[in-house]
Amino acid sequence: MEKIEIFEMPAWKDYELLDSGEGQKLERFGPYIFIRPESQAIWPKKSPEKWAEAAAEYKVSGGRGAWLKKRKIPARWEMNYKNLKFYAEPTPFRHFGVFPEQANHWDFIQEKIKKAKRPLKVLNLFGYTGLAALTAAEAGAAVTHVDASKQSITWARENQKLSGLEGKTIRWLPDDALKFLRREARRGERYDGIIIDPPKFGRGPKGEIWDLEKNLPELLAACRSVLADEPLFMIATIYSVNISAISLSQAVAEKMKDLGDKIEAGELAIREKSGGRLLPTAITARWSK
Repeated sequence: MEKIEIFEMPAWKDYELLDSGEGQKLERFGPYIFIRPESQAIWPKKSPEKWAEAAAEYKVSGGRGAWLKKRKIPARWEMNYKNLKFYAEPTPFRHFGVFPEQANHWDFIQEKIKKAKRPLKVLNLFGYTGLAALTAAEAGAAVTHVDASKQSITWARENQKLSGLEGKTIRWLPDDALKFLRREARRGERYDGIIIDPPKFGRGPKGEIWDLEKNLPELLAACRSVLADEPLFMIATIYSVNISAISLSQAVAEKMKDLGDKIEAGELAIREKSGGRLLPTAITARWSK
């Protein structure tokens, strides 16, 4: 790794960061505009008049958050990115079932899989609503998607059907990521690509405790143990933790050093429409052939 990079979100029709500032961001998901908290937005708002158009705002009080609706909106609606179709909805955790900045990863995954021109197996850990899994499957890979939340897997299956990808090979597994990796290693299962997007804290289906800063080294080692002899890529994305992109890249590089090739590391970011400023959203490291 020679430098820290900015992985900017490619433009797409169904999502825009309209404005940001003063600890908030103004976004459009499909036809609806929302306000969410954003600690990285430490600058003034560029277009204050736009904020009145929001259909809902996520408010935090006393450590708890909830949506304050200002206009009538459906419980969920359809969105798409290129050929990928999926449902969006405002969840109690302020997310919508999609992290738009990860479109940069989706394009990377598609390009790598299509260029390989060989059968590939991809593992998507902490896979949430399945958009990375569907991206890999659409490009031609056989995908295993693991998430501790059965609700997220149900949502992911709905996205698969909406995208017209029912015929693609995807295993949807409600499981604890580390336990699953250990079993796969014992069984001799191997993957050509691995995508990990672990939460800061979490619980597995049987109450397993996940602590990112404690468990990340073990997770990376377990991922390395199930990589194929000639793997194609590994992508790690991390939100809201006290780890820098440099630290993450070096941790990934240590596990992949015997394979050589390329490590890219930096921040995922979205460019706002109003002032052209870049809003950083997560740190990431990508190893690839």
